[in-house]
Amino acid sequence: MKTLYDVQQLLKKFNIYVYVGKRIWDIEVMALELDHLHQAQLITQDEFIQAKLVLTQQHRIEEQKNNGRDL
Repeated sequence: MKTLYDVQQLLKKFNIYVYVGKRIWDIEVMALELDHLHQAQLITQDEFIQAKLVLTQQHRIEEQKNNGRDL
């Protein structure tokens, strides 16, 4: 799992579709949904860790984009 699309496909397997309207918010909601799947033991530890790493990286990228707009 290397991209945000891969994480979306994982969530899609559980009929979880996330669209809030802002990419950074979508990433945050995906992280919450991922936590719920992990707590329910519906995904493996490896899937969870890989997906969380992707989401963390993408969240940082979006924060950097947004901080650039504030200047």
